[in-house]
Amino acid sequence: MSSSTPSVGGASGGHAVVDGTGPAALAEPVEGVRPRWVVSVTLATLGVNAVLFACIKIYLALQAERFDAAEKEAVLALVTGVGAAVSLVANPVFGALSDRTVSRFGRRVPWVVIGAAVAVAGLLVLAISPGIGVMVVGWSLVQAGCNAMTAALTAAVPDRVPRRQRGRVGGWIALGTTTGILLGMIIANVARELLPGYLLCAAVLVALAVPYLRASRDVPLRRDERPSLGAREALTGFWISPRRYPDFGWAWITRFLVFLGNSMFTLYLLYFLQDAVHHPDPTFGVLVLTGCYAAAVLVTAVIAGPASDRMGRRKPFVIGASLVIAAASLIAAFSPTFPGALVAAIVLGIGFGAYLAVDFALLTEVLPAAANRGKDMGVINIAASLPQVLAPVIAWPLVTSGGGFVALFCCAALAGLLGGVFVAPIRSVR
Repeated sequence: MSSSTPSVGGASGGHAVVDGTGPAALAEPVEGVRPRWVVSVTLATLGVNAVLFACIKIYLALQAERFDAAEKEAVLALVTGVGAAVSLVANPVFGALSDRTVSRFGRRVPWVVIGAAVAVAGLLVLAISPGIGVMVVGWSLVQAGCNAMTAALTAAVPDRVPRRQRGRVGGWIALGTTTGILLGMIIANVARELLPGYLLCAAVLVALAVPYLRASRDVPLRRDERPSLGAREALTGFWISPRRYPDFGWAWITRFLVFLGNSMFTLYLLYFLQDAVHHPDPTFGVLVLTGCYAAAVLVTAVIAGPASDRMGRRKPFVIGASLVIAAASLIAAFSPTFPGALVAAIVLGIGFGAYLAVDFALLTEVLPAAANRGKDMGVINIAASLPQVLAPVIAWPLVTSGGGFVALFCCAALAGLLGGVFVAPIRSVR
């Protein structure tokens, strides 16, 4: 069968190889993506994570304490829990919409633009919030917008990146995720008041999305190529049967457990430094820990992702990374000092860097159908969003009455350990 290779990325991206049997937008990518495209996706990912983590780790915690100092943990759990519930729905919905979007800019770009606009609106609502109710609304808008962007960006990878490059690209996306966390902490330390902090977050989000809008050049989907979406599919399409697609199911539960452990580890980090470690400047302490964590991620992500490409193996890296992540939580549990927290942050970074890079590549290789990449990646992203809903429900009673931070970190370690165990049954990926 003959094939052609029309350019879909211009000077800045890769090409899709189309065999003449289906839409170009749904073709399995063959030609490698170029550095400018990878950098643009990385920067957009960096911006989204900078906003999310500056808010989750610092600004929302400070705002919760300002509204109700006596019940700050409960307020923070409420706000982050509702926002995470929004992200739970938003990611697959926006992914499905992007699968069916017909525009001259492609399928994914419009949702990066829409998502950025909604997130900026939410940040402005947070900046002027007079109370907890409005704070919940503002954070829900931020989560909806950032998840629209994430759904489009993650779907662009299986759209554009051949399998032989996905570990490497996953490593770069892990760098964007982690550097975004570090940038978020820098933002929170530069702008320590809520109003300038939220405004700075909005500016960073927009500025870092622009390179992707300029470099993406998504393949447009013609109207007659758009997948159908009947009423039954709209209601049931977000359920992907683990019986029919067992590898997808195992990959989902693995990601859910590892992210649950990570969410439990990071949720009350500011309060851990403040109340258990008694750090004199907890906000700066979070920045230091995040910097150490980020540095470790930078090293392992750029090593593990390409190494998994060369070896053609993903599972050993994911299993090993999950065990290292569990070890980090145990260190924090039994060494509640700032030096202990530093060691835990470094170990967590070593494990999570390898995990983010290689697990992302693994996930793209177990998707059920090319026509639903956005929706299916959105369903996978629920595995990262749902822990944000459950972590406060689990963490709050543990910290306040069930054994404190030791119990919290031990539960986080157990989740990470189980995440490694459930990688083993995946059969279609080595």
